[in-house]
Amino acid sequence: MFVRNAWYVGALATQLGRSLQPVRMLSENLVMYRREDGQPVALEDSCPHRRLPLSKGRLIGDQVECGYHGLTFDCSGSCTKAPGVAQIPKSAVVRSYPCTEQYGLVWVWMGDPELADPAKLIDIPEWNNPEWGVNRGDAMELDCNYLYVTDNLLDPSHVSWVHQSSFGSPDIIGLPLSVKVEDNGVTVSRWSKNVEVAPFYKQFVQFDGNCDRKQQYEVRFPSLAVIKAIFLPAGAATEEPSEYHKDVFLMDSYNFLTPIDEEHTRYFWFQLRNFSPDDEAISKVFNEDVRHAFMEDKVILEAVHTALKERPAALDLPLDSGPLRFRRKISQMIQAEQAVASETTTA
Repeated sequence: MFVRNAWYVGALATQLGRSLQPVRMLSENLVMYRREDGQPVALEDSCPHRRLPLSKGRLIGDQVECGYHGLTFDCSGSCTKAPGVAQIPKSAVVRSYPCTEQYGLVWVWMGDPELADPAKLIDIPEWNNPEWGVNRGDAMELDCNYLYVTDNLLDPSHVSWVHQSSFGSPDIIGLPLSVKVEDNGVTVSRWSKNVEVAPFYKQFVQFDGNCDRKQQYEVRFPSLAVIKAIFLPAGAATEEPSEYHKDVFLMDSYNFLTPIDEEHTRYFWFQLRNFSPDDEAISKVFNEDVRHAFMEDKVILEAVHTALKERPAALDLPLDSGPLRFRRKISQMIQAEQAVASETTTA
């Protein structure tokens, strides 16, 4: 049960080349590769003859040859060659998925191809800002449903327990959360004023003493999160970026969740920061420390997924308001897509 009319990350751009790469997304099997001109391609990973995955075949030019009987398919999914057959059967076709490349990621549109518009990708204005540093991030697989990850990404409170050695600190426990629901997603945020700087950030902030800290967790439908960390000297909290203290620390973490199926998720990410744009050593520290923190999340979320399959939760807490609202909207979006598909099939 997924929202299909959306862009999902299929692969890191650096991982996709001139070889056939099997990728499972939204319970569908795809094969991805690059054309000779470098453009990404995504096809259904299944020959219509005996269903051998095309990823077990060969890439010849820009076309994929099945490794069983040589049926060959172009980038549109049309069969261009069927050895031993006088005329190519009309059913010799595989689905082709729209692809685009941005932010070092290859995106795949899993729904109606007529609705696939690259302009619908998230806009990241700091991506090419020479004053901002970027660590290119990584990817991992989690053995849990993607909605447990969106729950986690809409829950600033969990950092005090799950990430005690990195993002959390005891003096932010129990502080109230602000929840905002908009057309494109849900945002949960809070200010923590005159508190200690959490361990991960201490190595980077440019001021001494306590801080005013804002955690802003924004998850956009269906599965993209922007986590903003703002640290100012204590007493300098403000909602106006133009009024930020000169030593403000800003980190925007972009998180992209691709459901593999209902029980597995592929998690891509990168971070942008408002300092040290060309410092590879700092980028390396970011990569290592962020991956370590996400591994802490992975342990928790996989255990939650397993436990909730066996026995449902007995209660909700006030901190669950954001995740519950997000899930409600996702359910509505899925139902709306299914209603359109049903009408199309009936017509």
